[in-house]
Amino acid sequence: MTPRQCEIAAESYTACLLAQCGYDVLVQYGANQPHYDLMAVKDERKLPVSVKGSQDGGWMLAVRFVKPGVNYHAAIDQWLAIQRKDVVYVLVQFLNVALGQAPRVYVASPPEIADHMKTQCNGRGHGSLQEDYQLHHPRSQYSHKIPIKWVFTNERIDQIQP
Repeated sequence: MTPRQCEIAAESYTACLLAQCGYDVLVQYGANQPHYDLMAVKDERKLPVSVKGSQDGGWMLAVRFVKPGVNYHAAIDQWLAIQRKDVVYVLVQFLNVALGQAPRVYVASPPEIADHMKTQCNGRGHGSLQEDYQLHHPRSQYSHKIPIKWVFTNERIDQIQP
């Protein structure tokens, strides 16, 4: 898929999952999306959802903030500072997913993501969030992976606090 097709597939699949969990889903299209892609509504609960799709095992979230003189922890803090306080992230991974098979999906709040990115690379931190670094880079010394509690379930999406 092209990067744009990956984005569309990820958003569509996320909308499907949210609908299966009983949420009404409002989809934003166009260039001006204010920090979220979908609005999920269930009873009184309203969740702005930022969807990130990937085909390479990771999501480049804080990479653009890493510059000379800015270490990974500071870059991650800068990324976190610009996030909406009420948004949740849905991370959709298509790497090694055959056509017609379901991608792997995770749900996390920006503070959870930032805290986890800081633990990557033995605590040095990393600008991209990696699903399972050792699996996708077998010769690497790093073994960080997404926490199992982030796996998309009805309970996870219903209980996550932005």
